[in-house]
Amino acid sequence: MRPFWSLPPSFADLAPEAKDKRILIVANPTSGGYRPKNLEKILGYLKEAGCQVSIRLTTRAGEIGDIASDTNLAVNLLVIAGGDGSVNEALTGFQNNAAAPDLAVIPSGTANVLAHELGLPKRPAAIARAILNHRTQPLHFGLANGRPFVLMASAGFDAEVVHGIPLALKRKFGKLAYVYTALKIGMTRRSSDLTIDVDGEHLTGKLAVATNGRFYGGPFVVCPNASVTTQGLHVLVLKKDDPVSALRFGIALMVGRVHKAKGVTVTAFKKARFLAANPVAAQIDGDPFGATPVILEAAQDNLTIVVP
Repeated sequence: MRPFWSLPPSFADLAPEAKDKRILIVANPTSGGYRPKNLEKILGYLKEAGCQVSIRLTTRAGEIGDIASDTNLAVNLLVIAGGDGSVNEALTGFQNNAAAPDLAVIPSGTANVLAHELGLPKRPAAIARAILNHRTQPLHFGLANGRPFVLMASAGFDAEVVHGIPLALKRKFGKLAYVYTALKIGMTRRSSDLTIDVDGEHLTGKLAVATNGRFYGGPFVVCPNASVTTQGLHVLVLKKDDPVSALRFGIALMVGRVHKAKGVTVTAFKKARFLAANPVAAQIDGDPFGATPVILEAAQDNLTIVVP
């Protein structure tokens, strides 16, 4: 028998209004971070509190977006169990749903940058408690060629890695797959020059990242003053990407000082463009997004997301 202090808390009397809460949890069972036992625990806690809750497992790409865009989606809360790409799918779908429900996230992807942004819990009981408390913040986002992104849109080496990583490798090895792919591409690639037009000012560089928040690639701070819960975008430009510059950038990123690193600029903007003489790979929220040119601006509306 387990000691009493290890038993899960009771949720039956936590939120009396939960009996009127209708919740749909959507999860991708093929993702590397899929944890069915955790989902079952969360489902149990929510049902104990009286919620009307169900789980739907996706069977194809784009299904999350279709669910989010359904104007007949009769729930108070759509919960995405997945990574940043899955959240992006929901965000994109919500653009076609005038009656979109509130959004919550169960982090289970590779990098989970949004989870770091919002300080989301990892334990099933804490996740269920946050959902039941239903404390919310506005979730602001940007637009890349009209497509929503909640975290970042970039062009350059990181986007080449996103384009080049095999999906099976990503699902099996997670972050290590990115490291392997980056090393493999880095040994043979020829970098391209980017022109970054920032509110009419022209910058040049090898890597450009438009960010909607503080973090990049996980728990690494690139813009300390930014937040997904406040409106405003920033662009990070890495001037050079030779081995020495890339190493300096990586070290600065790991110690949280990339915004002050040599050869790096971070600038707030209202409208920016990533341009190149020859197409350069682009990505948004960790998924491939074609190539330059990319036009970026902040969206005028926002969503409502559950926070701890």
